[in-house]
Amino acid sequence: MIDILFDHPDFVVVNKPCNISVQNESHQSGILPILCQQLNVEKLWLVHRLDKVTSGILMLAKHPQAAAEFGQLFEQKQIEKYYLAISAKKPKKKQGAVKGGMKKVRDGKWMLDSSDTAVAISQFFSFSVSPGFRLFLVKPLTGKTHQIRVALKSIGSPILGDELYKGASSDRTYLHAYCIRFHYQGQAICIMCPPNKGDEFVSDNTKQQVTELASPWTLKWPNIKWPQQKHAG
Repeated sequence: MIDILFDHPDFVVVNKPCNISVQNESHQSGILPILCQQLNVEKLWLVHRLDKVTSGILMLAKHPQAAAEFGQLFEQKQIEKYYLAISAKKPKKKQGAVKGGMKKVRDGKWMLDSSDTAVAISQFFSFSVSPGFRLFLVKPLTGKTHQIRVALKSIGSPILGDELYKGASSDRTYLHAYCIRFHYQGQAICIMCPPNKGDEFVSDNTKQQVTELASPWTLKWPNIKWPQQKHAG
């Protein structure tokens, strides 16, 4: 059973377990067919994605009109998302922003370069939670594939358990979609979902720090200089 966090006539928000893909794989059902069966609906529409290794908040529309409306909200950057991650490596800086062009490299990996193509921007804070471990609160301002995983790798702190990006081995990949905020048809919606799986996520020190991050939007996030848009004419 998938945990339902918020059920609306137009959409549903769930807590996606880690290590389940969105679509079916040859050896494992995806979360989309599982949810359709659980909710007894024929179809759900993805409005954003989470990597297979990522847990936490995933939103799905119940009809095409809602999917189109969420598509616009995401395009207009009207949806705030916050993620939690843990690394066993100290970052080059404890807070700030990571910005760069996303470039695909071998073995399904991505990297950041200095181009203005497919620019990914992430803001972050980090906190020491125990000797050797730092908790990251990350606010992605764009929605690129592997964005947070690449951003943290680029500052010297690959995510714990994320072996694709040279993270230390662990019981899971420590990346979790923690909070989402937006307005939908005049209603303010804020959904929080603290992580509940993974030894380091459920340690007392980490849980205490997460409790102190219960309103992540109130933090003084670093200013961001957006790349200039090229206009025709």
